[in-house]
Amino acid sequence: MNIATFAAGCFWGVEAKFKQLPGITSTRVGYTAGHTEAPDYKAVCTGMTGHAEAIEVTFNSDLINYEQLLDFFWQIHDPTTLNQQGPDRGTQYRSAVFYHNEQQKELAIAKKQALNETRFKQMPIVSEITPVQHFYDAEEYHQCYIEKQGRH
Repeated sequence: MNIATFAAGCFWGVEAKFKQLPGITSTRVGYTAGHTEAPDYKAVCTGMTGHAEAIEVTFNSDLINYEQLLDFFWQIHDPTTLNQQGPDRGTQYRSAVFYHNEQQKELAIAKKQALNETRFKQMPIVSEITPVQHFYDAEEYHQCYIEKQGRH
């Protein structure tokens, strides 16, 4: 199994979308890329911890590859808005690819460049591409939140 980590706004909806993909074996939502140890939701929402609301997906590369995950990531949100997705505003809602190895880094950079030359020529992608840092699990009530609410 392989791991990919993304941030694309509020992690509830991002998780629900990724869970629908064939080949995703598990997901968890949490916080990454900040400067505070063991942040909680309340602290992250202040924008002072530097963390992004993120999703970590475990996937079976025999069924879905990392490049397909990148394509999906850039389709399910607006990667051209800085620190904002819909009504959610703040650095915790930024768009980012957190790579786990050099292959993921190279694929993300190449895909972003290709999309900026075609689909996003007028408004370039602002998504960060940065190494994954410590991933802190969000509180239990955030995990699979959309499912727990009876929505899919």
